[in-house]
Amino acid sequence: MNTKKILTALAIVSVVLFSSCNKDEVTTNVDNPNGVPVQTTEQSTVALNASGNFAVLAGSAITSTGASNITGDLGLSPGSSVGGFPPGILTGTLQVNNPVATLAKLDLTAAYNDAAGRTCTDIVTLSGNIGGLTLTPGLYKTTSSLAISSGDLTFDAKGNSSAIFIIQIASTLTTTSGRQVILKGNAQASNIFWQVGSSATFGSTSVFKGTVMAMQSITFNTGASLDGRALARIGGVILAGNTIVK
Repeated sequence: MNTKKILTALAIVSVVLFSSCNKDEVTTNVDNPNGVPVQTTEQSTVALNASGNFAVLAGSAITSTGASNITGDLGLSPGSSVGGFPPGILTGTLQVNNPVATLAKLDLTAAYNDAAGRTCTDIVTLSGNIGGLTLTPGLYKTTSSLAISSGDLTFDAKGNSSAIFIIQIASTLTTTSGRQVILKGNAQASNIFWQVGSSATFGSTSVFKGTVMAMQSITFNTGASLDGRALARIGGVILAGNTIVK
């Protein structure tokens, strides 16, 4: 390989592997799925405790337009405004500003802080658009926003159904219309944890997987679906004819 080809290959490397979690993060481009390193540090699960019973949990309000279909409990605390059920269908229990919802919010805060505080020696940093990548088990982080827009995102557990994936996002999480999160190699949606520093927005008809723990709000556009949980600490959850299965 000549010098020009070597420089070109280096220029498109999409993910940087840190030798230490305490080093300053380097901004990277993640367009090349082959650049994602395989981590050797195994992460333990994030304990959701009472919040794990909820498909949807919010702080300020929950609103739904259209026939949203929720499987799992739906909770709100300290807010009290829940709209759109019916026509939305809830296969679970509605818990609004009561001791059950209050405990779940406390446990959500603990789970969020646990995920946000994880460190390891081989953490992988991501940035920008991660559509088209394949992520293997481990800990990932970004100091800015994250999007799934140019392709689908794959989680590959390499045959280990207990493998844990944790993604620390400093700002927003966004998917564009029709994008999907794909599970491979026995990966489980229940073992994927998204810690979102601000808000998450899912494009129309997108298919997402994992537990989304957002500091602020979570918005689902028309027809988007989630295999997992939508848990918003402070803001609300907005639904528009969506399917969420815990």
